[in-house]
Amino acid sequence: MTRINLLPWHQALAQLRRKFFLMLPLAFAGVALAAVLLANQVIDQAIDRQVTRNSRVDSDIAVLDARIKTIDDLHVQGRQLAQRMKVVEDLHDARSSGAQLLDQLARAVPDGVHLHEVVAKGDAVSVRGSAESSQDIAQLMRRLEASQGASATRLQHVRTEGVRGDNEFQLMVRKGAPGEVQP
Repeated sequence: MTRINLLPWHQALAQLRRKFFLMLPLAFAGVALAAVLLANQVIDQAIDRQVTRNSRVDSDIAVLDARIKTIDDLHVQGRQLAQRMKVVEDLHDARSSGAQLLDQLARAVPDGVHLHEVVAKGDAVSVRGSAESSQDIAQLMRRLEASQGASATRLQHVRTEGVRGDNEFQLMVRKGAPGEVQP
């Protein structure tokens, strides 16, 4: 029987296994390093894309904030304009309310009543006149109360004077709607 010496073959195989055992961790380390570098690159690109998106969103927010400020300024201007219009309307109403009150007064005067003096001070009008009877004065007051320009009518005094027995009177009429009357 021939003997074959397998020792060199075993040694070569053992050395090959050692090389393989040493190369395997090195290859694994190389693959891991490549994976880390690739992951780092992918993450850096994702961060760059997100930074770009954030800067675009920030610029859009700045544009929208400018528009909101413009809208807020327009709202303020609109409120100021509405206040000015209210003042103009109030002035217009106040200007014409005296004329309306005098018109109502002229329409409310019954036959037998003569007005001698009409004086307007603020929102009150003082009326002095004479009437043939106290019923005429009462009718004048009722008509003034029913009119739209007067809100409160108050008789100041009544005197009977003269040979004919005319009743001299003075009354106060307040301008405005009936809901505006102050006690």
